[in-house]
Amino acid sequence: MASDRSAPAPLVGSRSALCAALAAALVFLTALAASAAPVAPSEIADRTDGVPKRLRGVDVKERLGQPLPKGLRFVDQDGRNVALGQYFNGTQPVLLTFNYSDCPMLCSLMLNGLLKSLKEIDLTPGEDFQIVTVSIDHREKPERALRTKGRYLSQYGRPEATSGWHFLTGSAESVRAFADGIGFGYSYNEARDEYAHPSAFVLASPDGTLVRYLYGIEYDPKTVRMALVESSEGKIGTTLDRVFLYCFHYDSSEGRYAPVARNIMRLGGGASVVLLAGFLTVLFRAGPKKRRQAESTAS
Repeated sequence: MASDRSAPAPLVGSRSALCAALAAALVFLTALAASAAPVAPSEIADRTDGVPKRLRGVDVKERLGQPLPKGLRFVDQDGRNVALGQYFNGTQPVLLTFNYSDCPMLCSLMLNGLLKSLKEIDLTPGEDFQIVTVSIDHREKPERALRTKGRYLSQYGRPEATSGWHFLTGSAESVRAFADGIGFGYSYNEARDEYAHPSAFVLASPDGTLVRYLYGIEYDPKTVRMALVESSEGKIGTTLDRVFLYCFHYDSSEGRYAPVARNIMRLGGGASVVLLAGFLTVLFRAGPKKRRQAESTAS
């Protein structure tokens, strides 16, 4: 039995040796770090790369609450001379996109993302709102814009949207003025013959006031719907949509509508008052009726 109690001794010794070795290694590494000479400021490399030249100025400066330059002149996909202002009829909001037909990738991603969202909501261009796509490339011709419109309408699958989605081309001056009006910066890359531009859409009210910016290449259908209802100033959408807008506000950092606790509490409090008043009304009306029933039974 004595030999059994003395068996763990080698294990204890090995643990002690391991701890001693680790402690020695730690002391060595600490001394090595302390003895290392500090790096001279002149030897510190700046690893922060500047913005590529072709992306300088490509950004969005939101102009919420500002009016659009509705007097700008363009040519639509059918070759007609038009003014930007003619798409603002006073009753429908307008969704503005800044793309071009020969864009190698980004424009297709944006418009496909928009179509995906539009397919999932019950609001339709031409009936509930307008879409105006202005070509970034001033060299684009109406014939090319018409083919682009046909392709996206075919994917959309709603023939009634034909009268509500407009593809415009224009001079370099008109295009630049439109971009400045919505706060979009863009640049032309001569080497690649393409434009660098922001990935965003803009919503304007029926009178041409900028109301909302939606960013990215995919757009939540609920956010798109609420942005359209909000931009319409209550002229489209349901009563439930307007209640939703009362309880939620647009969170630009999240790109979606977030709840407003104060408004929800107000709405809940109002609903409680209405329910309580209804309950008391029923209760007071039931009292005399029960007394009359009791009297008739007693007689």
